[in-house]
Amino acid sequence: MTIDTGEERSVVGHALSGALSAGMVSGTLNYNRYRQEQMSKEKALKNTLKLTLQGGIVTASAIAASNYVGRNSYLGVLTAVSLGVAGIYGVEKLYEKSLDANEALPTPLKGE
Repeated sequence: MTIDTGEERSVVGHALSGALSAGMVSGTLNYNRYRQEQMSKEKALKNTLKLTLQGGIVTASAIAASNYVGRNSYLGVLTAVSLGVAGIYGVEKLYEKSLDANEALPTPLKGE
């Protein structure tokens, strides 16, 4: 069965759109958390960067998968989705590693 998904869409263009959308939402929400002293400035920035990257990855992956559906290439769909999931997981692990690295740093003494 063929599904008409219309014209193929630009994966790179949509990656940028997804990153911008996710960055705007996460930046606003994290800024609000920072202002309410629920999150440190550094953690808010890192979380915004993480979600921005993940938003771009997931949007590009979804658009690529949709393009493959239009071509009736279900192996392409699985590949695009798998790459998207792997990219999101990779960014998440890097984010966790950056938080762990900061917690391992010694706390400066008062007056330093």
